[in-house]
Amino acid sequence: MGDLGLAPRTVNLAVPGSTSAGLAAQVARAVDRRADYVTILVGAQDACVSSERLMTPVDLYESRVAQALATFRAGRPGGRVFLASVPDVGRLWRIGKDSPVARGFWAVGRICPTMLARPTSASEADRARRERVRARIAGYNAALARVCAAYGPGCRHDGGQVFAQPFTLGHVSKWDFFHPNAAGQRLIAERTFQMMRDWLAEPVVEPLSAP
Repeated sequence: MGDLGLAPRTVNLAVPGSTSAGLAAQVARAVDRRADYVTILVGAQDACVSSERLMTPVDLYESRVAQALATFRAGRPGGRVFLASVPDVGRLWRIGKDSPVARGFWAVGRICPTMLARPTSASEADRARRERVRARIAGYNAALARVCAAYGPGCRHDGGQVFAQPFTLGHVSKWDFFHPNAAGQRLIAERTFQMMRDWLAEPVVEPLSAP
């Protein structure tokens, strides 16, 4: 998932199924549209691949996000960026593993095999696999915090709020039991808006460069 929006006129530049590899191109499109503000939510697809060895390494993920933010700063130096943390795919497994319907969709659609394969298995190997995938997502979220801090006052990170947000199957699309449905999107929007509202009303004051 890589979600970007503009204000005051909102444009969705997200590309379904995209990973951090496509983020710079999405941000470049936002620059072309002279965006003053973008929100970014990307990373689940970096971890939700066919095998663990194909998951994006944390350092590569971090460099891609940093490159995308550098593109935005170069094109829109007074703009703002909000980085939402990657959702907890491990929670999706916990709330869906006992649902035959969810398990069926995950199996047929090969949805996030790294986390959701063999969902009812309690074997040590499968438990360890799920923990490694969840740890990789935690690594992505730590990387987002570092990149945002390095960017300066023009960036705000959600501090892990989206990752920590409880959700139920009622917030998940019935088309794939993976992506958020309208209620899930609203939940994310409400959580992130609380963190953005006052910040967007404040002027961005960049620190002076050392002589």
